[in-house]
Amino acid sequence: MAENEQAQAPQQQFAVQRIYIKDSSFESPMGAAVFGKQWQPNINVEMNNAVNKVGEDTYEAVLTFTVTAKLGEETAALIEVQQAGLFLAKGIEGEQLRQALSILAPNLLFPYVREAIDSMSVKGGFPAIALQPVNFEAIYRQQVAQQAAQQATPADAEAH
Repeated sequence: MAENEQAQAPQQQFAVQRIYIKDSSFESPMGAAVFGKQWQPNINVEMNNAVNKVGEDTYEAVLTFTVTAKLGEETAALIEVQQAGLFLAKGIEGEQLRQALSILAPNLLFPYVREAIDSMSVKGGFPAIALQPVNFEAIYRQQVAQQAAQQATPADAEAH
């Protein structure tokens, strides 16, 4: 009987179908003047993760990194990369699907975006930029906790 139940249960599958750069840009607003200055930039890194359903069991995950290097008040370099992937998610629903798309997908995309940013920096004449590892699971858990807190707050306010 247990064998019958296992045969009827849908198999879970999470697979990469394709990894690609969706968008990228490199800017050096100071031009050649930047190379005459001492390179001690203030570097700011911003990250965003988005997911779009593109088919019945297919999702596009997009990991966006924007790196801004400033010398004083002037922007020396601005690099943005949208690293995307198409992922097949069969038999995965609800919380498991959200975790796969918010944790596993960005973990798979991160090495590609990291390499793209590093490469663009070097090809632009600047030192390599090595992005530090990102704990996507911790970020996801923090977002879930914030959402839970926000949903609990209106109910608490009405009770008082």
